Amino acid sequence: MNGAFFETMVVTEIIKSFTSNGKKAPLYYYRDTEQKEIDLIIEENQKLHPIEIKLTASPNKSMTKSFKYLPEDKASKGALICMVTEDYPLSENVVALPVSYL
Repeated sequence: MNGAFFETMVVTEIIKSFTSNGKKAPLYYYRDTEQKEIDLIIEENQKLHPIEIKLTASPNKSMTKSFKYLPEDKASKGALICMVTEDYPLSENVVALPVSYL
């Protein structure tokens, strides 16, 4: 259950950030019939920014494999929010971000 609580906390903090800046949170969740999922998608300027949320201090690129299911013409840079202490790239389009950035 720790992972589920962590995910809920992260999504709530993101919603609070949008709300406190007077914006409606353009947030979505993705899961298809084959159980591929993306924890959070933020739509901004007609681009989709995928976000995976993991309670880990050792993230890897495979944790964001579902990002490839977004339409290429709409997909933008993504992030994996986790327990790392500083941000660093996991791939060309995905960065691992510390939860403390929220």
